[in-house]
Amino acid sequence: MRQRCALFLWTTLVILVLLSLSVDAGRSYHNIPRRALRSSNIPKTQYGVKIVIDTPNQVVLDNGLVQLTFYNPGGDIAGITYNGIENLLENMDRNRGYWDVMWRGALYGLQGTEFKIITEREDQVEVSFINTYNASIPSDSTIPLTVDKRYIMQRGRSGFYAYAIFQRDEGWPELAMNQIRLVFKLQQDKFHYMAVSDTRKRFMPTAEDRNNGKQLAYPEAVLLSNATSNPILAGEVDDKYQYSMEDKDSKVHGWICTDPSVGFWMITPSTEFRIGGPIKQDLTSHVGPTTMSVFSSSHYSSRQLGLIFQQGEAWKKVFGPVFVYLNLAGPNSDPTTTLWTNAKEQMLEEVKNWPYNFTQSQDFPASDQRGLVFGHLQVNDQYINDSSLVRASSAYVGLAAPGDIGSWQTESKGYQFWTRADNNGYFVIEHVRPGNYSLYAWVPGIVGDYKYEAEITIKPGSRIRLDNLSYEPPRSGPTLWEIGIPDRSAAEFYIPEPYPTLMNKFDNNNHSDDSDKFRQYGLWARYGELYPDHDLIYTVGVNSYRNDWFYAQVTRNIGNNTYVGTTWQIQFEVRRNMTTSGGDYTLRLALASAEYAELQVRFNEQIMGPPLFSTRLIGEDNAIARHGIHGLYWLFNVNVPSTLLREGNNTLYLTQSRGGNTFRGVMYDYIRLEGPPWQ
Repeated sequence: MRQRCALFLWTTLVILVLLSLSVDAGRSYHNIPRRALRSSNIPKTQYGVKIVIDTPNQVVLDNGLVQLTFYNPGGDIAGITYNGIENLLENMDRNRGYWDVMWRGALYGLQGTEFKIITEREDQVEVSFINTYNASIPSDSTIPLTVDKRYIMQRGRSGFYAYAIFQRDEGWPELAMNQIRLVFKLQQDKFHYMAVSDTRKRFMPTAEDRNNGKQLAYPEAVLLSNATSNPILAGEVDDKYQYSMEDKDSKVHGWICTDPSVGFWMITPSTEFRIGGPIKQDLTSHVGPTTMSVFSSSHYSSRQLGLIFQQGEAWKKVFGPVFVYLNLAGPNSDPTTTLWTNAKEQMLEEVKNWPYNFTQSQDFPASDQRGLVFGHLQVNDQYINDSSLVRASSAYVGLAAPGDIGSWQTESKGYQFWTRADNNGYFVIEHVRPGNYSLYAWVPGIVGDYKYEAEITIKPGSRIRLDNLSYEPPRSGPTLWEIGIPDRSAAEFYIPEPYPTLMNKFDNNNHSDDSDKFRQYGLWARYGELYPDHDLIYTVGVNSYRNDWFYAQVTRNIGNNTYVGTTWQIQFEVRRNMTTSGGDYTLRLALASAEYAELQVRFNEQIMGPPLFSTRLIGEDNAIARHGIHGLYWLFNVNVPSTLLREGNNTLYLTQSRGGNTFRGVMYDYIRLEGPPWQ
């Protein structure tokens, strides 16, 4: 009897232990050493994703390929282990992998106060580090914002996803933020090669090289006078703005370690959560080595693009997800080529999979909860074709928050969804979040902006068809002459050769083409050399804007670092029949950029009396200094009384009247003089 009882108790104990182990297999692996999660008999791609808490202040995610170590509950990333490198991030106490915002003129770190496990399965783990604003405890040192930072690790994926949910409730204090970003600072002694595009990739200087260099006209630009890490870089300029990109093109960038061969890449598969439209420019990767995803900034725009909330204004927005991708190259390959090529392939895969269906936030709608808009856009301009509509070839067509014509480029609180029309003007805008939108468009080669007259409401599963959309661009009469191409960029104008002693070679194989020429430091100073005694004079029918129209109307240094405004002249001829027709003329002035500038217009009298037209003080995009070739787009339509013009030779004077420093000025996009309307 006693033996049977002992056997029963022993069997019961074994069953309870087995049940306990079975239950634990479906829970988080708290307090288990990381080495216990590995098994040499299981392929790494088949490891389940585990959560480990080594210490009370750290949380680790591990999928057998990558290990992520977080500070708990702050949510900053303390370490990334991959391919035998214990930590890809720089050895510092903080600021390794982190989110921050620009608040009250300084960078403010977004630290969580609570850690949560959102999803815990073998194929995926999602965790949250949240800081909830308490409106009942007012504090000048606490940003009135709730931020939920999320990270996702999946089985077999060589990397991880990151996104954040920003929220304000009614009644909260006013708030102004100029920048939101996710930043990674990598090991300086390992990551030396950077790639942001096929024409801008190279072995980079180090932070020490910059510290030993000479600061130029602004802190970001440094002449590498003592590049100890790589003497071949001596005499070049390093400036993080030289690596900026338009958001539509900034889908993958990052750094490469060649020993061992490891790539670290930021992949941003969508621009829906970014601000200012598809051609808004932002920073990417730069010396540090630093890689970031910028979600909101005033760079190449103005403070208009800041996130400004009034007292009591509610708001919620999801930034991301982005994918931090890690890859490695084989022993017999060139890592700088292999890893960059593979990163671009992975980017295309992420774009294909957008929007992701695996996030566990109800604020990020999956693909079946989104809508679609498609249609056909044409251009109606009788002075281009008086008998039929013109194809809106390659038009940019987008949905953004309801607003005025062109308001999308200064919109920052909502989501934007953009596409390119085909050669015939047909377009499809996919994966649109539910909400209310206006439809906007602009057509390369056509001046101005289009807006569809009705507001568009997207619901889950919506398929909205918009046929026969017709854009009537600004037009009063036939074109007498034009300068440039209406494409919102000054890239087609004359860009001088860079100073040999200030060049950045971008591609270490010297394969850079002229499309990156405007990114060189100091080009603005070439104006004074080309026009030492007088300002630019352009004669219609004689000069070529590609060779004779300087890319930026900048100030002139008259000595002792005193900078004054400049006056450019356009000389043109008017035939007799045009001056006697009785109608007025129209001047279209499209600007690609403005930096604390005032553009004044006069005809045939340079300084006599007030100008016919003035923009007054406009712009703060700083695109001249930041090698941007464009900032915000401006269009001015100036009525020109026929009495101001005369038969024969005429001169249009364009005066940028504001001086003060070398970077004040404008970049032109396009200039057109129209004659009186056809009778």
